[in-house]
Amino acid sequence: MELSPVDARDAPEIERAVTAFARSSNGGLIVTASALATRHRDLIIALAARHRLPATYASRHFVTAGGLVSYGPDFVDQFRQAAGYVDHILKGEKPADLPVQASTKYYTVINLKTAKALNLTVPDSLLARADEVIE
Repeated sequence: MELSPVDARDAPEIERAVTAFARSSNGGLIVTASALATRHRDLIIALAARHRLPATYASRHFVTAGGLVSYGPDFVDQFRQAAGYVDHILKGEKPADLPVQASTKYYTVINLKTAKALNLTVPDSLLARADEVIE
């Protein structure tokens, strides 16, 4: 597998990058979590569909808007962890003394309508492990 990172800063750069990337065969997109990706969510999803590129995203809202699949941290679980931090701080602990905690729960969402449009078959084993399947 070969990764080709793209550092786009606005909509025209995103469009140029995805269009150029789509010219290669057997490609797909990994859209990481960022304010830019969220701001241009609909454009990115539309470009992936137009160029028939499978894409994975960091959060559910991309998949509910038409993206193929997301795999990212469970935000509800992160909020629960944050509440624990607040509790420690209110009890007098210094924030700098608290350990940094990574997410321990991840959430997978699959959009079968998008998979069908891309002519992809999602394995039953993956569907069984998904937290949510959109039909």
